[in-house]
Order: sequence, then C-alpha cells, then structure tokens
Amino acid sequence: MNATGSTATTTQALGVPLSKRWRFGWIGEIAVMIIIYQLYDLGRDRATGATAAAFANARDIVAAEKTLGIYWELTVQQAFLNVDWFMAFFNIYYGTIHFFLPLFTLVFLYRKFPVRYVRWRNTLIAMWAIAIATFVFYPLMPPRLMPEKYGFVDTAAEYFNFGPQVKVEYAADGQPAASALAQYGNPFAAMPSFHVGWSTWCVLALWPVVRRKWLRALLVFYAFTVIFTITVTANHWLLDAVGGWIVLGLGFSVALAIERIRRLVAKPES
Repeated sequence: MNATGSTATTTQALGVPLSKRWRFGWIGEIAVMIIIYQLYDLGRDRATGATAAAFANARDIVAAEKTLGIYWELTVQQAFLNVDWFMAFFNIYYGTIHFFLPLFTLVFLYRKFPVRYVRWRNTLIAMWAIAIATFVFYPLMPPRLMPEKYGFVDTAAEYFNFGPQVKVEYAADGQPAASALAQYGNPFAAMPSFHVGWSTWCVLALWPVVRRKWLRALLVFYAFTVIFTITVTANHWLLDAVGGWIVLGLGFSVALAIERIRRLVAKPES
C-alpha cells in the first residue's frame, strides 16, 4: 500500500468508534456512555449551591434580561396557565423528549455515520463536564422556584406530569430540604439549559445527514418548541438557553481539539 492510501486508511480508522472493531462492541459503547452520564448526573446533583447564592444569581439574570429587553418568561407563562391540558402537555414534553431524541441521534449516527458519531459523542461528553463546573460555581434558581412576588407558578407541582408533583421545600437553614434533593436532584442546575443545549446538539449532529426538507423543518421546529417549553414551564430563564448554546460551542471545540491531537499522534513519519 502506498503512503497516500495508508494515510487515508489511518485517518478513517481514527474517526471510527473503537467499539466498531468488535462484533458486539456496541454493548461496550452503551455501557461506557451510561457510566459517563451517571457520573455527570451524580456530579450535577452534588453541585447543589447555596439558596442565597442561587437567588442572588437569579436576580442578576432578571436584571440582565430586563436590560436586554428579553424578560418574557412571566408573560409567556401567564398566557397559558388557565389551559390545564396545555401546561400538562408541556410538562410531559419537558421530561421526555429531552432524553429520547439525543438517544435516537446517538444510535442513528453510530449505526449509519460512525465517523460523525465520534465527533458528536465527544461534544456531548465535553458538554457534560463543562456543565458540572458551571453548576458548582454558578448555582441559579429557576423561575418556578422564585419567591411568590415574582409571579411564576411551579408547573411541575401544580400541573400533571410524569415526575414528582410536590413543591420544593426548604430546611430551617434556607437550603433545599433533603426530600426535595431526593426528588429533584439539584434544583439550582438551571444554567446552562441542557434542554436547549441538547436539542441544538441534535439539530447540528443530524442536519448534514438529513436530506428531506420536511425532516429538517421538523428539527428546527423541535429546537424552537424546546425553548418555548423551558419558558412556559418556568424551568429556565431565556439566558439559560444562551448558556446552553455557549456550552455546546465549547464542547464542540473540545471535540475538534481531540480530533487534531489524534491526527498528530497518528501522523506517520515522513
């Protein structure tokens, strides 16, 4: 084999998941991803910050959004609070499709576009790592947990959903009670919004390999409905969505850096 052919083969091999080298390697790939996600989930829950800091950061977010003219969360939510089935639907939407579509995207890319899968898998893992640092250093109270004077309704507690329908209670020291942490994990993990980060991740990962216009339109519609969902349910501020996009960009940069390093390491000597 000539040098050019060898280089091309090496480059292609570098881009394919290691698990593709074995017949049942996909089982190992699933196991590793589950373990990494569980570590992320544990890290997110352990990163619960102080209530006072989370509230102070939320007030800063409100002030920033008012300055930018995008403090729309309360207006959007109040427009639909009297439509119970509508709020219940978006409660369910918030807690389900957030997981299903990213999972579908990973499986689809792994089976059909393994080289592309590696890049977007690495992006996702990097996003998880970056988010944990954000949760540690920037606890943020979501709109639904703000004091009553702000006017938001905790839709998770007041409307039907598949999750716990209880209000987050606070202990005597002002911190979320143990019962709240047991049911919700970290209630102050609002920044970044991974509902938005993951939905945009799905769109970008699938866009070049989805040829039908109606499917592309559906992807864009999905991304916008996620932004609406986090707003109408008062689970996130609009700036949390921006945070999700920033973390996505950083995660993608990490994935590209990993690719460059692997190519340099595997580069044959001249």
